[in-house]
Amino acid sequence: MEKQLKAVEKTIGIKFKNKKMLEQAFVHRSYLNEHPNFELDHNERLEFLGDAVLELVVTEYLYNNFPNPEGELTNWRASLVNSRMLAKIGNDIAFEDCLYLSKGEAKDTGKARQFILANAMEALIGAIYLDQGWEMAKYFIERFVLSQLAEVLQSKSYLDPKSRFQELAQEKAGVTPVYKVLGESGPDHAKTFEIGLFLGSEMIAKGSGLSKQEAQEDAARNGLEAKGWLK
Repeated sequence: MEKQLKAVEKTIGIKFKNKKMLEQAFVHRSYLNEHPNFELDHNERLEFLGDAVLELVVTEYLYNNFPNPEGELTNWRASLVNSRMLAKIGNDIAFEDCLYLSKGEAKDTGKARQFILANAMEALIGAIYLDQGWEMAKYFIERFVLSQLAEVLQSKSYLDPKSRFQELAQEKAGVTPVYKVLGESGPDHAKTFEIGLFLGSEMIAKGSGLSKQEAQEDAARNGLEAKGWLK
C-alpha cells in the first residue's frame, strides 16, 4: 500500500506529513467489518470535513469570479461536487488501488463504487486540510475540481436533468413524466434508492442514488440519453 500512496502523493503534488492521515482517507467502513483490529478508523469523519471544505472553496471561487444569479451558481456548484464528478476525478487521480474495501465491496463496480470513490475524494480533501491547512486544500480543489468548470459550462451539464426531461417530454410527447420507487437496498445510514422514469405506462429509464431526489435525477439523466435528447 505504501507504493500506491506515494503514487497518489506524486499525482496530486502534495507530500503528507502524517502518512496515516492520507491512508485513513481510503478506509471504507466495510473493510473494518472484516478487519475489526485494523489500526485506522474508517474515512467517514474525514469525508464529513472534506465535504464542507470542498463546498466552501467552490462557492467562494464562483462568487468571486462570476456575477451570475444565485440559482445558476448553485447549479454550477452542484455539477462540480456531485458523486459522478468526484468519482471521475478520483479515477483521474487513480487512487482506487488505495481503497480498503470488504471483499463484497471490492467486487462491486457499479453505482456503489461511484459513491465510494466520491466519498473517498471528500475524505482526501479533509485529510489534506488537516495535514496541510486551508491553502493547500484550496490548491488541490482548484487544480482537480474547479478545473472541470469549463467543461461543465460548455456541455451545459449543470442544467437540472429533471427539468430538461420534463420540458422535452411535454414538447415532444405531450406527456408529463412520472417517477416511481422500484426498490431500496442497503443499511439505513447508506440506503440506495432505485427509481423508474415513466412516460405513461412505458418505463424509459432507471436511476439510483443515496436519496430519492438523487435517484430521480440519475433516472432523468439516463432518460435523456435513452431518448437521444442530450444534444
